[in-house]
Parts: sequence; structure tokens; C-alpha cells
Amino acid sequence: MAATGEIRGADVHEDTNGDGRDSGSDTSSRGVEQGDREFLSLERELTVLLRRARANQGEMAREVHPDLESAAYGLLVRLEECGRQRATELAGYIGVGKATMSRQLRALEQLGLVARAPDPADGRAWLVDLTEEGRTRVRRVREARRERYVTHFSDWDRREVSELARLLHQLNRGMEK
Repeated sequence: MAATGEIRGADVHEDTNGDGRDSGSDTSSRGVEQGDREFLSLERELTVLLRRARANQGEMAREVHPDLESAAYGLLVRLEECGRQRATELAGYIGVGKATMSRQLRALEQLGLVARAPDPADGRAWLVDLTEEGRTRVRRVREARRERYVTHFSDWDRREVSELARLLHQLNRGMEK
């Protein structure tokens, strides 16, 4: 697949500047230790992946609702996958403070995508859940994204897709520690 980079041995070659020049052609000439080449390649590819993921998240957020902040899309996906949760649980999962979470939840409530209800187990706490409108919109966008993945990876063997998913899961679990 010829997306952004081509891997040759431990070196990664990528046109990151958009002018057709190879911006990572000779890592050894930059003083990178032989044993670190793999990690330099990993860092470079993750940077590209994360940059694209941020851009895609913004697009998906706008597909859910034109006024939805990019960062709030992850909250909606988490609620769709896990069901109702306390705001403090969501804040911990996303990695933001209580004030940021409260602001994002207020905005999502105003858009009609989430609703809060008292937690029956603790009268002082609130549970957040998707509204039916929120659930419908998130599922529609996620299904469209899944279809795009099927198209983009149509020339991959399904075992390769499965292996990529397994390795990304392993990476994500390792990053939680």
C-alpha cells in the first residue's frame, strides 16, 4: 500500500513536506543509534497516524452535528460503546479535568445529544447517557466510517487487518500503564 511511507529495513521514507522529497531517507546520517531506528520509525508513523486521526475526528464530529467540538466526539463514542456513566468516569477516560468535562457535557446537552439523570446509587452524582437522537447520529457516523475502512483496506488481506487491530489494541493497552 502506498499511503504516506514506504518501509525499507528499519528506515521509513515519507514525504512529510509535500514536495516529493524524501524527508526521512538516511536516519543513520543523523546520528541515530542502530538500535533506535525502529523507534524513530515508530514515532514517525504514529505522528502521521495521530495527525490524520485528529483530522478525521473533527470531520466525524461535524457529521454528528455541525456545532459539535472535535474533542466531544470521543465522549459520544464512549457513551455509545459503554452506556451511561458518571461525568468523573468520562473525565478520567478522556483525560480531562472536571471543569472541562462539565463544559463539554453542557454543550452536548444543549445540542440534544446527551442527557443527565441522578445516579440512583448516589444521589449526589449524575449519570450521563446519549439521547435517542445522539445514539442515532453517532451510530450513523460510525457505520459510515466503518464502510470507509472497508473501502480503504479492500486490497488488504483480512488477516492483515485483524493483525493491525490486534497490534493497535496492544499498543493502546500498553499506553494505559
